[in-house]
Amino acid sequence: MPYLLRRLITSLLVVLGVITITFAVARIVPSDPASLYAGPRARPAQVEQVRADLNLDAPITTQYTSYLGDLAQGDLGISFASKRPIFDDIVDLFPATLELALLATLVSMLLGIPLGVIAASRRNRPRDGGLRLFAMASVSVPVFWAALLLQLFLASRLGWLPLSGRTSPDVLFDETTGFFLIDSALSGSIGNVWDVVRHLILPVTVMAAYPTGLTLRLIRGSMIDVLNEPYIEAARLAGIAERTVLYRLALKNALAPALTILGLTFAYSISSAFLVEVVFNWPGIGSYLTNAIVRLDFPVITAAALVVTVVYVMVNLLLDLVHAKIDPRVVLS
Repeated sequence: MPYLLRRLITSLLVVLGVITITFAVARIVPSDPASLYAGPRARPAQVEQVRADLNLDAPITTQYTSYLGDLAQGDLGISFASKRPIFDDIVDLFPATLELALLATLVSMLLGIPLGVIAASRRNRPRDGGLRLFAMASVSVPVFWAALLLQLFLASRLGWLPLSGRTSPDVLFDETTGFFLIDSALSGSIGNVWDVVRHLILPVTVMAAYPTGLTLRLIRGSMIDVLNEPYIEAARLAGIAERTVLYRLALKNALAPALTILGLTFAYSISSAFLVEVVFNWPGIGSYLTNAIVRLDFPVITAAALVVTVVYVMVNLLLDLVHAKIDPRVVLS
C-alpha cells in the first residue's frame, strides 16, 4: 500500500508539472492569444471582449487556478482554429493514434522478444551478430526518413501498399469505436478489413522499428545473465530440451525487465506518431498537434501535451504495479 501511494503521488506530481510548464509556455511566447482567437480581421473592441471572455485579463495566478479547475472538470479549452471544444476533437482523433501505438507496441514485443532469445542463445555467433546489426540499424534510422523510404519504394514505385490515409476513398463503414480494425471487422466485409490492414502496414512498421531493436537488445542482455545461472546449467545437465530451457525456464525470469521497456515502447509509439502521422497523412492527434503548432493554436498544443503525458503516466503506473506484483523486491526498494 505505501508503494502504491508513493507511485500515485509521483504520477500526480509529474502531471501537475507538465500542466504548469505548458500553461507557462503558452503565456510566455510572443503572441496574443486573444488576437489569435478573434482572428486577423477582428476590431480592437472585439479582441478586448475575447480577452475578457477567456479570462486573459485576470492575474496570472487567477488564470492558473481557473485553468486547473477547468481541467478537473474535463474542460480542455476551445481551439482557436476550429472554435470547437478541444476535448471533442481529441475524442474523435485519439483512437487513430492509439490504434497505431498499440499495434506498433504489439509488433515490437512479438518480434523483439523471440529475436532477443535467439540472439542470446547464439551468443557471439553469426546469427547473433546479424540480429545485433539489425537492432542497431532499427534504433538508428530516423522515423521520418524510414517513413519516406518505405513510401518511395513500397508505395510509389512498387505500388504494393497505399501511400497514405487510413482507408481507400471507396471503402465505407460505420466508425463505431474509432479503431478501424475493429470497425471494419464489425462491417462484416473481408475487403474492408484487408484495406484497413494494408493502410496500417507502413506506419506500424515505421513506428515498431525502434522499439523492436530496443526490446531485442534488452531481452538479449537479460537472457545472457539468466542463462549463466546455476539452475539453467542444472536443467541442461538433466537433459531438458533446449527450447524448454530457453522459453519456459530462462525467458520467464528474463521478462521482468521487459515490463519497463514496454512502457517506454508505448510512450515512444505515442510520441513518434506525431512524425508518422504527418508523413502518412494519418488523421490522429499527431496531425492535429502539427496543425495547431503551425497556426499557433496554444490551447490545442497544451491539451495534446497534457493528454500524451497522462497516457504515458498511466501506462507506466500500471506497469510498475504489475512489476511489483511479479517481483516483491520492487515494493521493498
